[in-house]
Amino acid sequence: MNAFLNFIKYRFRSFKFAFRGLWLLIKTEHSVMAQIIIAVVLISFGLYFDISKQDWINQLLVIGLVLSVEGMNTAVEKISDFVHEDEHPRIGFIKDISAGAVAFAGLFGFTVITTIYLPYFSNNA
Repeated sequence: MNAFLNFIKYRFRSFKFAFRGLWLLIKTEHSVMAQIIIAVVLISFGLYFDISKQDWINQLLVIGLVLSVEGMNTAVEKISDFVHEDEHPRIGFIKDISAGAVAFAGLFGFTVITTIYLPYFSNNA
């Protein structure tokens, strides 16, 4: 029983760290702030157009994917700056690859969102 209680205690502590990181991303990173605004707009569109359950799933997965990859990109940038404060070609390469992952997520996310909403906008235009 004691092992189970310790397990629960450490899980709550892990959640505390995770939510603190979530708050730090939202509070300090301008790209995350912009993506949160886009997410709110997309959720508003979903409510307005009464999109299907599958479209909600796809949209929420895309929002979560882009925000998650942006969070990882931020972590890579912060640790890279910590390891090597000055500009360095290898650090720049690492940061560019990390930013490229965000670009992949954003491009595919844009494709999914366009697929969801294009019919609504083309029928109402």
